Amino acid sequence: MSQNPIYLDYHATTPVDSRVVTAMQPFWSEQFGNPASRSHRYGLEAAAAVQVARETLATAIAAQPEELIFCSGATEANNLAIKGVAEAQHQKGRHLIAVATEHQAVLAPCRYLESLGFQLTVLPVDSQGLISVEQVANALRPDTILVSVMAANNEIGVLQPIAEIGALCRDRGVVFHCDAAQALGRIPLNVHDLNVDLLSLSSHKVYGPKGIGLLYRRSGLAIAPQMHGGSQEQGLRAGTLAPALIVGFAKAAELAVAEQSTESIRLQTLRDRLWQELQAIGGLHLNGDDQQRLPGNLNFSIEGIDPSRLIQRLRAAIAVSSGSACSSGNAEPSHVLTAIGRSPDLARASLRIGLGRFTTAEEIDRTLEILISAIQAERSRLTSHKKG
Repeated sequence: MSQNPIYLDYHATTPVDSRVVTAMQPFWSEQFGNPASRSHRYGLEAAAAVQVARETLATAIAAQPEELIFCSGATEANNLAIKGVAEAQHQKGRHLIAVATEHQAVLAPCRYLESLGFQLTVLPVDSQGLISVEQVANALRPDTILVSVMAANNEIGVLQPIAEIGALCRDRGVVFHCDAAQALGRIPLNVHDLNVDLLSLSSHKVYGPKGIGLLYRRSGLAIAPQMHGGSQEQGLRAGTLAPALIVGFAKAAELAVAEQSTESIRLQTLRDRLWQELQAIGGLHLNGDDQQRLPGNLNFSIEGIDPSRLIQRLRAAIAVSSGSACSSGNAEPSHVLTAIGRSPDLARASLRIGLGRFTTAEEIDRTLEILISAIQAERSRLTSHKKG
């Protein structure tokens, strides 16, 4: 009987924690009411569960419950934030700022707005994947209405200076949005300390169910809805709420925040050991800053291999990726890796390893054996091929 591959792709998605499954269970077929149906017990029970979950999630990021807008995930939250601000504030200005290494869920809506006549400044990053507050300050214009900077990069795991950038935007009267899908439960998130006006989150990155996320919107900030229909979520996101998913998201966030400090230390220890021992084979290049990064993230480029063949060698034994899951079908090199200066060849020959809650020390030991063997075998194959 074949063994399942070791799962090391926690940035793509996470398995739903059994404690989350238990919390969600009653809302599938017992407490199945529509939260908007307030005329009977079923709807009232569902509405009460949603409210408790909203309060739990608000506490996780130090927000107020009424500042949260439920949606299908961080992609929708990013679209609602970016397009919503642009539509609501276009008379004030039509200039947007984003970062070259943002997820496509931020860059694509920004490019869409650019096609409608908005102007977009995309800030370059340094060789470690970081931007500076000075870069943002220099890019700001009188007509800038939105700055969007990701908290933790989904490929190379780098952590941007969000609080400092947020303070600058607050001082200049510019709306600041942050995609924090990879950050919840991995680093502390406090919307006040970070000086953010809008913050996007997704449940399936924190051991919760897929299909649910939220946008934090600072009280009083005007944004235009992008989904029209009913009056749910203060009229900012129409559609029937999904109590089971919302309850699961809240439980997942509660657990992730509670366990964050101890889990971060554990994952960083495993990650550092993995990287230290891998370097013995030579020809590896760490992608992203070695300090300002998520504790469970390791992304590196490998000299002297055929990337597609290496992935084939690994597929049955280790579940890793060569970049973002959302662009895995794209033959182009990662825009994140080329932005930090990697050549197209090295960008393609990269591995993203994401450690998570269920990663064990024994799995890291096994991963080292598998990875080193596969890389050496692929290098030997290429060397033999060249000689022949």
